[in-house]
Amino acid sequence: MNRAVQELVLPVSTVSEANRRDHWAVKAKRAKRHRFVARALCPPAALPCVVRLTRLSTGTLDDDNLRGALKAVRDGCADRLGIDDRDPRVEWQYGQERVKALKGAVRVEILPAADGAP
Repeated sequence: MNRAVQELVLPVSTVSEANRRDHWAVKAKRAKRHRFVARALCPPAALPCVVRLTRLSTGTLDDDNLRGALKAVRDGCADRLGIDDRDPRVEWQYGQERVKALKGAVRVEILPAADGAP
């Protein structure tokens, strides 16, 4: 496997799931779509690694809502890596960037872990 930094942008528009009052089926459909896209597009990576998820949107979320908004993407990336998302060999990092005129997306960066990391 390639140990270089791998980066891609997933075409998914994330929202603060904690603050949405959508019907449960609407939320489930959105999560399923986000997880599928992440699983399908994320590249395989050698473990241990660091996965950095950056939400690209016109607005920002506080840190706990950010994690919730990216949960399905995280699950999809973990599926692609062939692990459970709580596997200690993967360090998950979160961020967000404000962008203009973009419906929404998520940047995924997969980096080799530093020596002695997870």
